[in-house]
Amino acid sequence: MRMIPPLLAGLCDDAALFPPGAVPLAVAVPAHFAHTDSAYADLVGPLVLPATRLAELAAVLGGRVLPVSLTVPGGTDAAAAALGRLRTIDAVHLVGLEIAVPDGQPVPALLRAVSKICGAAPGVAVHVEVPRDRRRDEVLTGLADLGARAKIRTGGVVADAYPDEAELAAVIAAAGSLGVPFKATAGLHRAVRNTDADTGFEQHGFLNLMLATRLAADGADPDTVAAALADRDGPGMADTLAGLTEAESAAVRRRFVSFGTCSIAAPLADLTALGLVHPPGIPAADERAPA
Repeated sequence: MRMIPPLLAGLCDDAALFPPGAVPLAVAVPAHFAHTDSAYADLVGPLVLPATRLAELAAVLGGRVLPVSLTVPGGTDAAAAALGRLRTIDAVHLVGLEIAVPDGQPVPALLRAVSKICGAAPGVAVHVEVPRDRRRDEVLTGLADLGARAKIRTGGVVADAYPDEAELAAVIAAAGSLGVPFKATAGLHRAVRNTDADTGFEQHGFLNLMLATRLAADGADPDTVAAALADRDGPGMADTLAGLTEAESAAVRRRFVSFGTCSIAAPLADLTALGLVHPPGIPAADERAPA
């Protein structure tokens, strides 16, 4: 049996450089290669790298090709320069571009700029962070027209960075209805909805997002999708997701493509505990001999 099932393949983008982990680049790069050399490598997506750290990258690569998803916090105006700098660094494979949207940027100007960026980076998955204001639906509609992807913020270092269940359900449903794939960013430290013991923040679970995506794709009403985001029954969600057919799993992952995590170990541990990941030498529950 494969350790990582197709439902979870490439789910965890390596965001070790970001809070709360925020490890040095000289540590993050070799650690990323260790992940991609491991038995659980299929779980791991690219290293998420801020464009502001590009100048440090060449010195720590060590000759290996590094898959990167580049974040551009300066927005569309900073994207061209970031792409230009990246292309001067050997042994980097750009697979994703994640673009912030400044407060007040008009949507038509944003979409014109994103169109140019998509043209300048063929084959690269371009994600645009969906603003949490009245521009949201117009941005998502424009991304659908451009064939670009959304980036949905699910948390952060302050309580206000966490959308509640109703807000998150609405954006998942809107993206799904328009056929816009999305990645999630920040705050998804555990597989299942939880209350953080240190901060008291209510944190979304990435399996909750996966189940909510599945329900929204099936046409569930907003209250049902929001209820899935609030669910704390980890084993129940794991059983539901494990029971998806290959086609159903693929449909979910076409919509919810990945999430950024500052720790690969934490989601791996949760998935193993819930029986969705099977370490080598440990059979799945349905393969074990009866007691």
